[in-house]
Amino acid sequence: MLDGHVLVDAHVHVPRLSSLTPAWVDWARQFGRPGVLEEVWRADGTPDPAALDRLFADEGVDVALLFCEYSPKATGYQLFDDLLPIVEHNPRRFRPVANVNPHLHFPIARELERQLDLGAAALKIHPVHGGFRPDDAAMYPAYAVLVERGVPLVVHCGTSSFPGSTNAYADPQLLDAVLRDFPDLHVVLAHGGRGWWYDAAAFLAVSRPNVWIELSGLPPKRLPEYYARFDLGRLARKFVYGTDWPGVPGQAVNARAVASLGLPDDVVPLVLGGNALRVYADLAPAVP
Repeated sequence: MLDGHVLVDAHVHVPRLSSLTPAWVDWARQFGRPGVLEEVWRADGTPDPAALDRLFADEGVDVALLFCEYSPKATGYQLFDDLLPIVEHNPRRFRPVANVNPHLHFPIARELERQLDLGAAALKIHPVHGGFRPDDAAMYPAYAVLVERGVPLVVHCGTSSFPGSTNAYADPQLLDAVLRDFPDLHVVLAHGGRGWWYDAAAFLAVSRPNVWIELSGLPPKRLPEYYARFDLGRLARKFVYGTDWPGVPGQAVNARAVASLGLPDDVVPLVLGGNALRVYADLAPAVP
């Protein structure tokens, strides 16, 4: 726990470095804490589960959601199965998140079900890096599986600077048909509309009970600026804490910055962990 609050980091990357493009490693070194790659990753590029577990314990992280990504046009491959040794090391702290790409996985529902059967707490899609629209009909069988199993969808909703990105696919308006056709699907907007779509993301979150804003990649002190047209205290009731680690200096410092924004007392624990425990699949048993 961190300062008496359950802390869930809903956006973490711990890939095998050898399967990535050089741009990903450059990003981690530019925005992360100096030396973190050497601290957590071994010389062969594989992550050390024990080192990661110690670091996250020191940062006060109760649960971390580990992302994978199949985006050869942009960042390379962050394979789902590479996450499993980390989860096995400490299944109370670490949970994997599924990823599928309609250009690579067919039948797409079969691959999603495989990852869900291995413990995925959500499906995260990356239209910007993967090169597809989130409302592509090819994704609908996957969305149907999520509704059937009660698992949320996380969508990259923000600009990306990685070579090969298609930022137009991050527009939250592209989710309108998905939300219409799957009204029971919980949708988490990772990066909260970063870049050009803060208003659209916020409007979806306040107008739909099943839409959430995940804060990864957003400096906490700038949240009042990004969402200036909205009542931040009300909007924050739909916030989910996430960092995009290792591309941040630290999880605890970001969480404390969120807690110092002057939000209502009952909202802070929702942002730091309560909302994630509600939205993601089967997280509650992972918290002591």
